[in-house]
Amino acid sequence: MMQKITTFFLVLLASITWAQQPEVTTQIDSTQIKIGSEFHLTVKVKGPSNTQVSFPELKNIGQLEVLENYPTDTLLNEAQIEFIKKYALTQFDSGAYQIPSFPILINDKQILTDSGFVLVNTVEVDTLKQKLFDIKTVSTVNETSNTWIYLVVVLLVIALGVLGYFLWKNKKPKAVKPEEMVFASPIERATTLLSILETKNLLVKGEIKEYYSELTDITKSYIEETIQIPAKESTTSELIAGLKIAAKQKKLPVKPETFQALEAILKNADLVKFAKSKPLDFEIIEDRKKIENVIVSIDDSLPEEIIEEVKPEELKRQAELKRLALQKKKRIKIGAAIASVVVIVAVLYFGDFNLFGSSAKSMLKKEWISSEYGNPGVKIYTPDVLIRQDNEELFPKDVIALLQEMQVFSSGSYFDDVNFFVATFKYKQPQQIDLDIALESGMQMLEAQGAQDIIVKTADFETPEGVKGRKAVGTVVMLDPITKRSKKMYYDFVAFSQDGGLQLILMMHKEGDEAAQQVTERALNSIELKKAVQNNE
Repeated sequence: MMQKITTFFLVLLASITWAQQPEVTTQIDSTQIKIGSEFHLTVKVKGPSNTQVSFPELKNIGQLEVLENYPTDTLLNEAQIEFIKKYALTQFDSGAYQIPSFPILINDKQILTDSGFVLVNTVEVDTLKQKLFDIKTVSTVNETSNTWIYLVVVLLVIALGVLGYFLWKNKKPKAVKPEEMVFASPIERATTLLSILETKNLLVKGEIKEYYSELTDITKSYIEETIQIPAKESTTSELIAGLKIAAKQKKLPVKPETFQALEAILKNADLVKFAKSKPLDFEIIEDRKKIENVIVSIDDSLPEEIIEEVKPEELKRQAELKRLALQKKKRIKIGAAIASVVVIVAVLYFGDFNLFGSSAKSMLKKEWISSEYGNPGVKIYTPDVLIRQDNEELFPKDVIALLQEMQVFSSGSYFDDVNFFVATFKYKQPQQIDLDIALESGMQMLEAQGAQDIIVKTADFETPEGVKGRKAVGTVVMLDPITKRSKKMYYDFVAFSQDGGLQLILMMHKEGDEAAQQVTERALNSIELKKAVQNNE
């Protein structure tokens, strides 16, 4: 995911503006309330993405008291932006009250909201029907910690699961696995494994990539065993070239059609595995038949050798030794798996350790490093030095043509609780950059990468030295490429523009992680910017 996220910076290199009159709407969630009850007044402003809105912080609206000024919410939808401001209001005297208009600032112009009214009703108390009681004294509660019980329950569940697995495994008839079989010749091994491949029903399950992977592995293993060339480590072109040379040196009468058929199948497999190509069903069946014909054709070209007949008793002995070795290896793996489960449960329980990456709590305890990245330079404190990413080939050529310099840096591990990204772009010619459009484009690129339910709030941002920029914060639901599960992430995305260049800082962590939020705030407060180096040539 880290590499995909870094590529979204490419869409932040352009600014788009257009003229459109913002739309202002006002609404309340109730026209009648009881004395002292709370109701909400909502003001919405919808306009183009470059719209700037400033709502007043009020204590009273007419004769109504403002209980709370809620933060302004910002929603991005394609080229539109919507600002939503809520006020919590109340009144402690009955009667009909007008909600007067009040001004809001839109693109440096004052626009009045719509007016309305609300009816405040009294609350009747019938002491004859409803008895009144004295106020009860405060009761004390003895708090006890039972967290150890949860750990015991988790360990018992794991133990029962392992026991149940072994009981089920022992009752299930044991099928002979391909790696436990003993074959009399390489051709027998290859043809048998091809037959077993068909019984796995990978095509019915839609697992075309796995099907072609096994198909090519069987073929390359056969070639390695019979021709003695490194087929598995070779690319398609290297394998075909090496096979032709070996056939010529060993004087094997392999037909040119055999080489052509093998090369076509391997290239088709490469497209399936690396370019996500999806051949038609009849093409897959044809490839399966052709690969078997290729193996048989190569086998027919091999010189006949005197092969000592292997006695059935020897075959059984070899199979038994192999089976015992596999069982021993299996027991070791199961023991390691159980130990790993116990460690993981302990990690999840105590919550102060990240088994694969750096936890947010460990980041806070580290001695942070101050480094400067890119040009125009971005100086920032982080738990570890960010690593330069070489993603230039991912950018369109027309975008690269506009740039004099581009640098992208990111944190080193996908498993870290907090991920950092810094990117700087310096143009060949001066550019007028709209930072709000840059932030909006970044969100659109995240959406193109599979992000969902994006919530955005934008505001001004200023470094301790007084350099001003724009900041977007919010949450986004991302698909974890490893677990294939959705997870909700919190992000801070800051953009600056200096001397026509663009500087971007993105930080992401799992929502609700207080330690990770402290790491992010510490890094944000440490940002220092240096003016872009002037080109005097």
